Amino acid sequence: MTRTSGGIKIPLIVSSDSRKALVTRLLAQQGARLQRFLAPRVRNLADIQDIVQEVFLRMLRIPDQEAIRSPEAYLFVVAQHVAQQHALHESRTPPSVEITQMLSELTAAADADPQLQASSQQSLEALDRTLMRFSPKVRATFILNRHYGMTLEEISTHLGVSVAMAKKYLAKALVQIREHMEEPQ
Repeated sequence: MTRTSGGIKIPLIVSSDSRKALVTRLLAQQGARLQRFLAPRVRNLADIQDIVQEVFLRMLRIPDQEAIRSPEAYLFVVAQHVAQQHALHESRTPPSVEITQMLSELTAAADADPQLQASSQQSLEALDRTLMRFSPKVRATFILNRHYGMTLEEISTHLGVSVAMAKKYLAKALVQIREHMEEPQ
């Protein structure tokens, strides 16, 4: 929509209510289809809801929705873009090894069976040996992140290194632990 003022076309700002109405209509009509569209494009299906939310937030931010010829098609273009950004972000994140979950499972299983208790003790000792092979900062980064739940920003401040370096330390620890876990015992 435009308004003419002195021979100059001035675009009208679409009201917030009309943006919300369009996005609400798209959500009602295309929400389920959008989730099916994203499913093969996302590694972790639990992330689909977050991606859908981000898609609709971006649709709400469009200043001139009247310029969009096909809002439904545009919705899927935005969804493809958000899914690609999500995949890029996920590829940069080191694979997660949930040590606390693994330790609690070993402890619970060991309490029930003496043979499992010996096996879990051996696993803990192997993990301890693996951790001892790390440099002090890599080991500290891993323990601070996995045991104490500190973020990379908090770890970088605590250790006096950059966030990027803390991320590298954590990635190195996770890769080495994963390699150790995949080794035949």
